[in-house]
Amino acid sequence: MEIHILASGSTGNAALFKFGNTTLLVDTGISARRIEQGMAEVGLKAGDLDGILISHEHNDHVKGLDVLVRRHQIPVFTRAKTWQELPCRHNFLPKSCFEIAQEFSIGPVGINAFNISHDAADPVGFSFSYKKKKVVMLTDLGVVSSRVEKVLEGADAAVIEANHDLDMLENGPYPRFLKQRIKSSSGHLSNVHAGRLLARLRCQPEMRIFLAHLSQHNNHPDLAEKTVANFLSNSGYQVGRDIYLYRTFPNHRSSISL
Repeated sequence: MEIHILASGSTGNAALFKFGNTTLLVDTGISARRIEQGMAEVGLKAGDLDGILISHEHNDHVKGLDVLVRRHQIPVFTRAKTWQELPCRHNFLPKSCFEIAQEFSIGPVGINAFNISHDAADPVGFSFSYKKKKVVMLTDLGVVSSRVEKVLEGADAAVIEANHDLDMLENGPYPRFLKQRIKSSSGHLSNVHAGRLLARLRCQPEMRIFLAHLSQHNNHPDLAEKTVANFLSNSGYQVGRDIYLYRTFPNHRSSISL
């Protein structure tokens, strides 16, 4: 199993998952060309994709969707309300468009599309099950529900939002209305929220965590990692032995194999 975060941040998000011979892309918030280049770096082509999963319709998650799908005729999976918010759907062949419920599968990969709190039509996170391994994709949510925590239990790896540092956001350049949106229950998780979430989980041994969707204006990779690591250490976890933290970046890839 391989996880490649091709890009993550306020400017664009795309994550590649390889489960044996099944290859899935979650979100296409960068150009099709950058997605193709990122896949080539790990020995894959866009034509190898068995599906694209879209978490929600915001541009930093769908920017490259239109070109990528029309160029390679890749199946796309998302919620019905999200499809309604995507004008590019009219450019796709019907065989490329799939509406998803909560649980479905692509090849041997079981997928749970679970509801999250964000200011989009019908946003979801994704949990993948493959050969007794579990991977969770969880970004773009303002609050963590008990159901979300339940989904994370038993995960071997997770991509979790650590969008902003609260002090940097409060003292940064954004207008007040945008700061309030980000901090709201339908906005984004802060470093503190991510740290508290992980600290109260019953984590699998050697769990792998990508800290994702960092704001370029209101966060820094060093700060995000330090904040989350402090919460984990205070809860008795040894970072680098019990739990491994990985940074993600807007302009280059971050990868692990399980």
